[in-house]
Amino acid sequence: MSISPQDRALIKACQAGLPLVPEPYAQIADQLDMAQVDVMNRLEALLGQGVIRRVGIAPNHYKLGMAANGMTVWDIDDAEAEELGALIGAMEDVTHCYLRPRKRPVWPYNLFAMLHGSTRDEVEEKRQHILQLLGPAVRAHDVLYSTQILKKTGLRLASKGAT
Repeated sequence: MSISPQDRALIKACQAGLPLVPEPYAQIADQLDMAQVDVMNRLEALLGQGVIRRVGIAPNHYKLGMAANGMTVWDIDDAEAEELGALIGAMEDVTHCYLRPRKRPVWPYNLFAMLHGSTRDEVEEKRQHILQLLGPAVRAHDVLYSTQILKKTGLRLASKGAT
């Protein structure tokens, strides 16, 4: 699939993040010499075509005071994992939740749920709540704490002429 030069310019203008201003689409429109409505319509069309997957935010949890960021990992019976994963993923305290294949014998976990808190004790309270909800379906569990933000970006379009 090829994209028009105008759509390529729009994607490049948005890929590093929308400007933190009251009307970000208006600022992008000015930058690209487009109407704001056209920017919004083109982004909607690109989403509909699957050229871009989403327009969303990626907060820096550390700057928001969430210094304890723990990826909880759960060994759940595969027959129950999808249903229980949906239950956990719908929780307000869970920011990401997904299923992944186990890598036995080293890694028995198949359900992952990210929790954030000001302290590790706060994250642990949230993890214990999940443990109670999952009940006997849990065979093993753990939590892995983040120590730094490594990457919070998606695919980037190369500059014109770059390979």
